[in-house]
Amino acid sequence: MEIILKEDIIGLGYKNDIVNVKSGYGRNYLIPTGKAVIASPSAKKVLAENLKQQAHKLAAILAAAEKEAEKLNGVSVEVEAKVSATGVLYGSVTSATVAEELAKKGIEVDRKRIIMKDIKTVGEYAATVVFHKEVKVEIPVTVLAEGNTAANVAPAAEENAAPAEETAPAVEKTPATEEEA
Repeated sequence: MEIILKEDIIGLGYKNDIVNVKSGYGRNYLIPTGKAVIASPSAKKVLAENLKQQAHKLAAILAAAEKEAEKLNGVSVEVEAKVSATGVLYGSVTSATVAEELAKKGIEVDRKRIIMKDIKTVGEYAATVVFHKEVKVEIPVTVLAEGNTAANVAPAAEENAAPAEETAPAVEKTPATEEEA
């Protein structure tokens, strides 16, 4: 079934896009809720005329999206999470977590605009923020073990290796004492 979207629907398309969906999804959800209309020849003509008239508005929306994207240039996110001895997170880092970290930096982004797979191990990843169908920004996401921020790791490396080695066994002993208790 071919329909015209009346609003952005994540995973399906953007406003004024003509997309194909399964008949039940279109008839039972999209059309009754007012999110789409059937793409008849007359509806396509009306859409084309509306797009011609709204070209300057669409350009303004695109410019606003690019301005928002500029705020994220050079921004990276570091997330601290509890980690097991094998390096696997207790839980996961999601788009909501990334949105919270960006909010701490003063950048408000809706979590629904952030596209990424759930992160379940320590390491470096990338999250994509979609502001407009033509404006997307990739943000590097670094997941660290709790207590091992970049600021804490650098001074330990500068001093000497002995304090870092003393710290590691303490972390390993903690789970063992919990099992004994």
